[in-house]
Amino acid sequence: MLSRGVITMHEAHLGDRVAAAERAAAWWDVLPVALIVADGTGRIVQWAMAASDLLGYSADDVLGRDAIDLVVPESRPAARLLRGALAEGRSITGMFPVRHKNGSTVELEVWLCPVSGQPGEEGKILGLAADARAARQARGVDALLDGLFARSPVGLAVFDTELRFRQVNPALEAMNGLPGARHVGRRLAEVLPGVNTEQMEAAMRRVLETGDPVVNFHRIGRTPADPGCDRVWSCSYFRMEDRFGHPMGVSVSVIDVTAHPHQRPDLDPAAGGQRLELLNEAALKVGTTLDIARTGQELAEIAVPQLADIATVDVLTTVADGAEPLDGLTTGAALRRLGKAPAHGSPIADILVSAGRILHFPAAAPYAQALIERRPFLLPRLDARAVAGAARYTATPERIRRMGVHSMMMVPLIARGLVLGVATFLRSGRSTGFDSADLTVAGDLAIHAALAIDKARLYLREHDTALTLQRSMLPSRLRPPAGIEIAHCYQAASDVNEIGGDWYDVIEIAPGKAALVIGDVMGHGVTAAAVMGQMRTTVRALAHLDLPPAQLLDQLDQALQELDSPLLTTCLYGVVDATTGTCRFACAGHPPPAVITPDGTARLLDLPTGAPLGIGGITYATSEHSLPPGSVLVLYTDGLVETRGSDLDVRLTELTRLLAGAQQSLDGLCDLLTTRLAPRPARDDVAVLAARIGTRLP
Repeated sequence: MLSRGVITMHEAHLGDRVAAAERAAAWWDVLPVALIVADGTGRIVQWAMAASDLLGYSADDVLGRDAIDLVVPESRPAARLLRGALAEGRSITGMFPVRHKNGSTVELEVWLCPVSGQPGEEGKILGLAADARAARQARGVDALLDGLFARSPVGLAVFDTELRFRQVNPALEAMNGLPGARHVGRRLAEVLPGVNTEQMEAAMRRVLETGDPVVNFHRIGRTPADPGCDRVWSCSYFRMEDRFGHPMGVSVSVIDVTAHPHQRPDLDPAAGGQRLELLNEAALKVGTTLDIARTGQELAEIAVPQLADIATVDVLTTVADGAEPLDGLTTGAALRRLGKAPAHGSPIADILVSAGRILHFPAAAPYAQALIERRPFLLPRLDARAVAGAARYTATPERIRRMGVHSMMMVPLIARGLVLGVATFLRSGRSTGFDSADLTVAGDLAIHAALAIDKARLYLREHDTALTLQRSMLPSRLRPPAGIEIAHCYQAASDVNEIGGDWYDVIEIAPGKAALVIGDVMGHGVTAAAVMGQMRTTVRALAHLDLPPAQLLDQLDQALQELDSPLLTTCLYGVVDATTGTCRFACAGHPPPAVITPDGTARLLDLPTGAPLGIGGITYATSEHSLPPGSVLVLYTDGLVETRGSDLDVRLTELTRLLAGAQQSLDGLCDLLTTRLAPRPARDDVAVLAARIGTRLP
């Protein structure tokens, strides 16, 4: 690093380049980074990412200009010396004082590296740059975080995606009784065989897979720091992600809570350990999906037989439907039973209402009172007097009492201050009655389940909103010109987090001539659906100008970058003419279309792929193809052919094999593709647009 106007040069050894690339990648996550590419003469050929934001120049302002023109005049002689160094294969790092478009001077921290061209092509210079002050501040934040990590009294650790220790702080070294070197690169079981490592790794795997944190998970057992004593630690796990949302590892905080009275409610180490094991098991097994009913059943099943002999879970019907819970229950409560355990085979449980049924309680009924008063009820001994208050509303409490139920707990399910429902726990036969320690454990189970149910409720609501928004923006009826026959279908992802911005359209340009377009916004949920709607509207407006496909994509790319919330978008745009049998396509990172000729042959059209829309500075190309009359074009989104663990080329081969010789109508062809090729369950949206070109003109 050097002072203003001075630049250092490094030989372009592999280690230097890797280190510089790693630093640039680190910038990428936390700072706006400019991407600048110059040809061998130093003239700018690409101006992308944050370049315009950092220096004020648009791509049109600088493309073709000598990059040295942007350096402040007093530093240009030194900058010219760099070309020779770069030509010799050296990489360069340092501070560059550069002139902003508004006349001010901006100090940039840069990395420059020569890039070899293809045989016969001239090499280029790749530059990454960030604001020097922001880079220094980012390093200062890193130093501060390093200091906090080292000095924190809380045990801290970082695990990679293989669940191996990457880093531990001194506090955790003291808790575990082992130096950091004995941790790094090893799995938990290798370092701490005396604690419940299997449960802990299961919790971390769940965090990596779902992105949801796990808080107050209990580590139980002995470590080398105190090998003769069982201890309890509260652990919290959080997923670390890069700026694209990809998991990088798990961060862990650890606090010793052995002496906390809540951890040993009856001061019996064996019983206390069993209850902590139950809470850990609940953290792993309750709320495994975003399905409200399944979460309720999971809570009931985790409680039996470890806490209760029989358990039921009921939520307000508004919650079960994904709506907001009602503020008051003055007119009573209508609840849907989500879970019951055991579900069958118990004479007592068989008396109770099955899962899925609706229960109605007047406001004065004890069951409704548990919801209204927002507090748990404990009946250590369920006798005739205890059930008398409920007798006027239902005979069930007295019936189960006579069959041997002798103790009961009712715990409200509360999340974000909202009452969602109630969990009921029963003991019968020779089981001991519930006590305050049991009520504490039931309360912890209810808190965890309530948060999972509330998350599932919000998921259901967002899923419906995103799906409704997307379907409202997709064409309900396409009107192709004469000579072109159309069929289409759309299949939503089963997960709200995967409902994206798949879209398609057919726009008549002239008699016998139409634009076919299909695209996929690279995002999910409501935002992606909204951007999809804007894209479709823009394409319809541009299509009527009858622009060449490549030019239309250029215009669409600029329009996308002007949106308030731009997202990368793939797009395939084609213009087909039924009178001439020609089609012209341009592609922006989208899967290629397939064509079925009248003899039944199926193949993929060979198109220049192009980069997705939204990157900027990309030039698209148009390719023209002739089709025999009656040929069928099939456009689709990547959800049809991309599956985890499968090679894309293999899946595309399956597509053409399925299409070859297909005799179905176009509607039948769409059904064939979605039923035979689309993954189950649908992890991504699937859209298919089929067009027969050259049908009989009127």
